[in-house]
Amino acid sequence: MKTPFLKALELSSPKNIDTNYIAVFKDDIIAGIAIIQRVELYLDDVFRNTSDNALKRVTKHIMAKVVRGNTLIVGNLMHTGQHGLYFNPEIIGQSSYLETIFKAIDQLSIQIKKAYNKTVRLVCFKDYFETDRINLESALFTKNHLYKVQVQPNMLLDIPKEWDTITDYTSALTKKYRNRYKTAVKKAMSITKQELNLEEIEAASDAIYKLYKNVSDNAKVNSFVLDDRHFFNLKKELGSEFKLFGYYLNEELVGFYTLILNHNQLETYFLGYNPKFQYKHQLYLNMLYDMLEFGIRNKFRMVVYARTAMEIKSSVGAVPKTMHIYMKHTNQWLLNPALKFIVKTLTPIKKWEERHPFK
Repeated sequence: MKTPFLKALELSSPKNIDTNYIAVFKDDIIAGIAIIQRVELYLDDVFRNTSDNALKRVTKHIMAKVVRGNTLIVGNLMHTGQHGLYFNPEIIGQSSYLETIFKAIDQLSIQIKKAYNKTVRLVCFKDYFETDRINLESALFTKNHLYKVQVQPNMLLDIPKEWDTITDYTSALTKKYRNRYKTAVKKAMSITKQELNLEEIEAASDAIYKLYKNVSDNAKVNSFVLDDRHFFNLKKELGSEFKLFGYYLNEELVGFYTLILNHNQLETYFLGYNPKFQYKHQLYLNMLYDMLEFGIRNKFRMVVYARTAMEIKSSVGAVPKTMHIYMKHTNQWLLNPALKFIVKTLTPIKKWEERHPFK
């Protein structure tokens, strides 16, 4: 929620997303802020993987007609976690702050209708852990016709203070997972890994974007496509707090991953790879290990692996933390009752087996 990151998003936001910034005042003193994104959700953006059978495609198309159109996201749709709300509790209480945010949402909806002749269909407060204090405001969300929906968990790996090197990590693994780590590293022996600076990111921008699209387009449900200058602008604005590492095979870029250095948390961001080399060199698994090694070496308290691919992330040591969103359809009497089912169908809580790699 700091200016450099928000500026980078402004410069290279997906075409279907624009961001609004809300300031909450009490007695002319700023007491809180909020990030509210207007997202235009349409069929081609949501469903880019068409491998489903005909019946599933028809069902999803019907459901997409319910959720299509303008959505207000309180937070950042492009990043897992609560990245949209902040208030100073010494100036304003949480209930008063949130009541003001609801008023801002109503006003913003009116402005969108006037400016674009578009009706806001959905409102969503995204990504809250079960321990977040916002959950104490269930009565306020109910009053405003929003309800709570569980979504896929955030995968977190706490780094013990005594770990100084990746060897400390591997020593903590069971024999099975220590051997798995050794096998992955061995398969990547022919891969050259390199951090890219701003000029190198710009020079490799076409290859980076193609690798990102390889992974992004494989998702069955996706609500945006990053701008092709997204990574360049993040590096330009965040500098040393944004990292992009390239994987090279015979001087060809075959994969990359990105990191955001967020105080004592290491936030994993977007990545990409050439599927032709993924299995042979275990590119994705090596990226997970390399992210962790960076976190250990630089004394981060936690690696935030985000959602997706939960099972393989748990095999590295990440633990799932349940997350919820609060949402509503503005046609509350006709469509709100069906929305919970639709959301769970579009973004199901996948069944997976949690791994336990540590002794």
